[in-house]
Amino acid sequence: MGSIYLIRHGQASFGADDYDVLSTTGVRQAQVLGEHLAGLGLRLDRCLAGDLQRQRHTASEALERMREAGLDVPELEIDAAFNEFEADAVIRAHLDDLLQHEPQALHILRNAAQHRGEFQRLFSYVIARWVSGEHHKEGLVSWQEFLDTVHDGLQRLLRQASGKDNIAVFTSGGTITAVLQQIVGMPAIKAFELNWQIVNTSLSRLKFRGDEVSLASFNSHVHLELLRAPELITYR
Repeated sequence: MGSIYLIRHGQASFGADDYDVLSTTGVRQAQVLGEHLAGLGLRLDRCLAGDLQRQRHTASEALERMREAGLDVPELEIDAAFNEFEADAVIRAHLDDLLQHEPQALHILRNAAQHRGEFQRLFSYVIARWVSGEHHKEGLVSWQEFLDTVHDGLQRLLRQASGKDNIAVFTSGGTITAVLQQIVGMPAIKAFELNWQIVNTSLSRLKFRGDEVSLASFNSHVHLELLRAPELITYR
């Protein structure tokens, strides 16, 4: 059987002008991941990332540590099918509805870094509306459309893979959630309950034979836990 390792990017710059940049912690998380994979002697046949900066940067830091340890690592390929959904677009599309539900929402959203708990509560509300499919917003990519894009990317990987390939995919929490929903068959909102638990640079492993795929492990972040540095265990 082959394996696909779904790797969430390192911590991004939450609350900054450009979220799509790894924080100092995010860079360190990626380096620790690479050192861990090198220690395991993991042989990778392909490495892919979405085209978002935080995904590509995580991949480059981790793969460089593997190369420094003497492992033969393939060149990074880019496939936008493994991008994250556009969270800002989802929030903007549902903002009027959110303000009716929560009049202080705009203040919280504009100062998210100072109101992390409140932001997560509002974001969860918006995501629940979006994934339900019951609140169509003109011009907004639906959850089902996003799900279809991720599914196509995964199927493309499977078609191109040989039976014993090890493939690393550096991606994001929403993308991993989409894969989990498809493989495990759980409702989208239940899948997102798992999404909120996905640690930055964690690994979720899929086993495959042909086009048959199963979930072998989820959200492993032992490489961070072993350091006994709780500040490296982050969720956004």
